[in-house]
Amino acid sequence: MPTLSGTLERIVFRNQETHYTVARLRLNDSGRLFRDDLVTLVGTLPNVSVGELIEATGEWELHPTHGRHLRVTTFATHTPVTPAGLKRYLGSGVIKGIGPKTAERIVERFGEQTLAVIELEPERLTEVTGVSRQKLKLIVDGWAAQHDIRDLMLFLQDHGVSPALGTKIYRQYGKESLGVIKENPYTLERDIHGVGFKTADALAVQLGLPRDALPRYMTGLKHVLSEIANADGHCYLPRDDLFTRAAALLEAPVEALEPALDELRREKEVFVEEDRVYLAPFFYAESGTARRLRLLLKSPSTLPKVSERDWQRTFAALEQDVGLHLAERQREAVRTAYGAKVCVLTGGPGVGKTTTIRALLDLLDRQGVDYALAAPTGRAAKRMSEATGRPAKTLHRLLEFQPSANDFGYNEHRPLPRRFVVVDEASMLDILLAYRLVRAVHPEAHLLFVGDADQLPSVGPGSVFADVIASETVPVVRLTQLFRQAERSAIVVTAHGVNRGEMPALRPSAASDFFFLRADDPQAAQRLVADLVARRLPAKYGFDPIRDIQVLAPMYRGPAGVIALNTALQQRLNPAAEVSVTYGETTLRPGDKVMQVRNNYDRGPAGVFNGDVGRVVEIERETNLVRVHFADEAGGFTVAYEPYELGELTLAYACSIHRAQGSEYPCVVAPLVSQHYLMLQRTLLYTAITRARRLCVLVGDTRALRRAVENDAHAARNTDLAERLRGPQLGGRGAEPASEAAL
Repeated sequence: MPTLSGTLERIVFRNQETHYTVARLRLNDSGRLFRDDLVTLVGTLPNVSVGELIEATGEWELHPTHGRHLRVTTFATHTPVTPAGLKRYLGSGVIKGIGPKTAERIVERFGEQTLAVIELEPERLTEVTGVSRQKLKLIVDGWAAQHDIRDLMLFLQDHGVSPALGTKIYRQYGKESLGVIKENPYTLERDIHGVGFKTADALAVQLGLPRDALPRYMTGLKHVLSEIANADGHCYLPRDDLFTRAAALLEAPVEALEPALDELRREKEVFVEEDRVYLAPFFYAESGTARRLRLLLKSPSTLPKVSERDWQRTFAALEQDVGLHLAERQREAVRTAYGAKVCVLTGGPGVGKTTTIRALLDLLDRQGVDYALAAPTGRAAKRMSEATGRPAKTLHRLLEFQPSANDFGYNEHRPLPRRFVVVDEASMLDILLAYRLVRAVHPEAHLLFVGDADQLPSVGPGSVFADVIASETVPVVRLTQLFRQAERSAIVVTAHGVNRGEMPALRPSAASDFFFLRADDPQAAQRLVADLVARRLPAKYGFDPIRDIQVLAPMYRGPAGVIALNTALQQRLNPAAEVSVTYGETTLRPGDKVMQVRNNYDRGPAGVFNGDVGRVVEIERETNLVRVHFADEAGGFTVAYEPYELGELTLAYACSIHRAQGSEYPCVVAPLVSQHYLMLQRTLLYTAITRARRLCVLVGDTRALRRAVENDAHAARNTDLAERLRGPQLGGRGAEPASEAAL
């Protein structure tokens, strides 16, 4: 990587919050490499000032309008030493209270000793005409602030941390940044997105923390528990498994980890039941969810009583007034949901879940019962609203999430003022969100979970929907009968067949809404998928290739994986534009379809969440600021991403099947190749097919398809919610937690 040295000539642009900077550098020795001795620097350059001496390392980039520039990855600065350089440096506004004229007078008074005077004897600045006591304070404070961030950046760069990440750290801790890092570098992993355990651990060791120190072992244990929650959905790990994983991570003997676990237990950062080890938030959430659901089940109902004669009149009126004719099983579902304090309604596509919900809501309207409809995501809430003709909200909106406090307005102390709560796509509920929900439902209210038990579990930790069903403590109504209209859909029929272990029909009629197209290898599958999305399907069916078609893949890597497919589809659907921004291996352009990949509660009216899909509407040429529009149940909102925040976004022309859970698309295209072997299972294929509303096209080889259909194995998650719901508990499970502060 090239390294350039010179004097900072001019600041073309600077974002004061993110420190993204465009500057011109006058090279010390241009030699024959450049036509002139001025070069443009672009990147995160905190507090650099005109007149400073800079040594910058980075990569050359060619901008279509502004030409070549160096994108800086690391840099070092040195204050000037000559009187002329000092005048220019201080006169640039680097220190509040010193302008060009004051700078000239100060340098004329103190010469080459100017900076030493400001640093060590600031009182002497009052010897200069125009420097009052008030201005002296401004100068002293400004110099200190300049040093805070500069010292931080130099320290972090010496330890391999980029300026962009350094900016995040400074925004989090301010002038306390260095102190926080030196006191406990592991704090960074907890507080700063983008700082992993390895980075924090390397900092800690370099700062002199012994590799066998108790705090290091404690942090390693918590990191393993957090990682298995995020990656595998586990709420806990067996003790031996935890020690094995942590010992490998920390390169430490297993027996040395027991004291660290004991200390974490004393500090209530983990809880241990029998051989199960929980991080505190997951323990509180799991035990609290069970406790609140049991409270709901045993609390009285306030709904009006409905006699058998009234039920018959109600169903007759629904058919006559609204046109809703319910099958016997659907009538049973309405009766059960109305009569039970907690209930589950489940079934695959085409079995009448939506009709059943509409009938229940009409009944509640007739009885004067106030209710709330909600779903885990904005897309699911919008679809629920369209299907029922009633307003539905995301759970975060319903519970009045407050980003500034990272808390919810509704809880057990201020319950929802609704006597009935219906949650659709409940299979998407992770244990943390489920706990927030049940805490907010009034004990006398009713709660109905609606979802498809055969779909993949939630992206987040836990398997709430499946555990509630498995507990056998609440009524569960399974709808299985396919209705006439659904029987005409090959998507619906195929999905149910796959769920029974039956291979799909590989030679459907031309009028079918389900197709399997052969591709001999992953590269051929990639080419076929790209052509289907960009040309063939829009031409035949009129689909918008970005808005209406979603590519779903089992894996991220490989030619037919999410990453390669996104690159191929971006090239076909949104080729190179005048303005773009690159971070890592991803390039974003105006018009790109993108996905948020982590929960960020500070964005939008109620946060932007992992899996939310939007469109890039603007990229600012000078600042690389990216604006993304997200649709939601309230009509949508636009979010601005600074360059250092772009790691929260990824291209979304293709996404994993897991991330598509709870969503529906007019058209789904899904590659299935033998390279995906490890991920091919029935639940995954079933979920992919059921995401399609009008057309589903599978692309790949029949061996991969057969593997997916026949493999009925499930990746079990470590959860104990079902057992807690059954109660009484063994070994203290389900006991009232002493504190929920960790949430």
